[in-house]
Amino acid sequence: MADASLDHSTEAFKLSKNGQAAVELKVANGQPSNAMLEEWTPSSWTTKPIKQDVTYQDRAAVSKALAKLEKLPPIVTPTEIVKLKKSLRDVALGKAFLLQGGDCAELFDYCEEGAIESKIKLLLQMSLVLIWGANKPVVRIARMAGQFAKPRSSPTEMYNGVEIPSFRGDNINGYDIADRTPDPARLVAAYFHSASTLNFIRASLSSGIADLHSPLDWGLGHVRDEGIKAQYQRIVESITESLRFMRTVGADSTASGLETVDLYTSHEGLLLEYEQSLTRRLRHPAGRTLDHELHGRNGEAQGDGKGWYNTSVHFLWIGDRTRQIDGAHVEYFRGLENPIGIKVGPSMQSDELVRLLDVVNPSKEPGKVTLITRYGEAKIAALLAGHIKAVQRSGHIVVWQCDPMHGNTRSTPAGIKTRQFSSILSEVASALRIHREMDSFLGGVHLELTGEAVTECVGGSEGLTDEDLGGNYTTYCDPRLNEKQALELAFLVAGHYRGE
Repeated sequence: MADASLDHSTEAFKLSKNGQAAVELKVANGQPSNAMLEEWTPSSWTTKPIKQDVTYQDRAAVSKALAKLEKLPPIVTPTEIVKLKKSLRDVALGKAFLLQGGDCAELFDYCEEGAIESKIKLLLQMSLVLIWGANKPVVRIARMAGQFAKPRSSPTEMYNGVEIPSFRGDNINGYDIADRTPDPARLVAAYFHSASTLNFIRASLSSGIADLHSPLDWGLGHVRDEGIKAQYQRIVESITESLRFMRTVGADSTASGLETVDLYTSHEGLLLEYEQSLTRRLRHPAGRTLDHELHGRNGEAQGDGKGWYNTSVHFLWIGDRTRQIDGAHVEYFRGLENPIGIKVGPSMQSDELVRLLDVVNPSKEPGKVTLITRYGEAKIAALLAGHIKAVQRSGHIVVWQCDPMHGNTRSTPAGIKTRQFSSILSEVASALRIHREMDSFLGGVHLELTGEAVTECVGGSEGLTDEDLGGNYTTYCDPRLNEKQALELAFLVAGHYRGE
């Protein structure tokens, strides 16, 4: 720990008052201060108990990193955030479908052209399938440009008989044994890698990577299965025929949506010192409508036309391990203008879920909250219906999203983490069925995937087995669907809507 006798003044780095509160917590073994704040501020979370915290050894280094982050410009804008909120409202009302996917945990090394482009293409291909199947718009959110940190079951692990810090993500420490000490300079590195990734995403979209006038230019990458390839090709041909008709009658001259799409970014809001540093009080964009304006979201009552926006990302979520109602993460999330997600696992009680919604969305703004259910195929039948019923009775209008990944992780006899593709399909199919039975609807899916031909999840049309996992197992965290498996899942959901 840093020597308290040393004069590491936060003023030397021109830290804000909120930043100073975060520094005090970050070098105090995660113990909240005794201060009690009447109103929400970006640092009011420092007065609450916190889970999955990171404690740094060097006070001066923490101060320097947070001061730098406070000076850096926003990565995303209020206009983009509000546009996403409007789209998620449509999802909550059954007018659109939400596709969210990407790496379990990004590495800084993933910030390169090939890795980014392959994930963009995969999400675009999947959304094309879903649009064809559901006959409704698809909202696309990538687990990219900031999804570095991961919660861990233990802060330490054993290595050659020695206890060392666990790898917790590139924005905290390194995977190499020599780099396991948390380093606050990685917070600043995370900002620049996130900004660079989003810059390339924007450039790719504006350069026509999603232009539906030439869908065959996308290529099918690693999709070698002739059946899947032919099925996708038929969808593309169907859309191409529609576009050809539109061009013939001149209807495409003003349809700019045929040339590009919106692709938003997301990550788990785990490191609150980072999130706080990029939380800015900014003017609301013109034309913003507020169902909840009369309820006075934090700061709204000031009448200055501004709100608190997390400008590191468009959408962020609270994990299943950090969703304590009286905890730091819920306290931080409740003050944001951004749309947010909450992971809902088997331990979530129905009354607890409603109380959580009341805290983070007291005005019951439709689509403000996405509930990301992650039960596992063996537990979803016993849990989902009860949660749906409780939310329906509460009056909250949420986006229901199925995460079929996290509840279906297992280890092979050799100790390798994997997921069975049939289990993933089963949980999605159960979610679709249960929502229909409850007079509700599944609004989206939340997937861990990559555009590369990895061998991390078993099953699917390739017939991968445990013995195949060594072929191209590259994840540093949880196993991901490869491109072929992800497209298969998209076809399943599309087939549900088509009645196939």
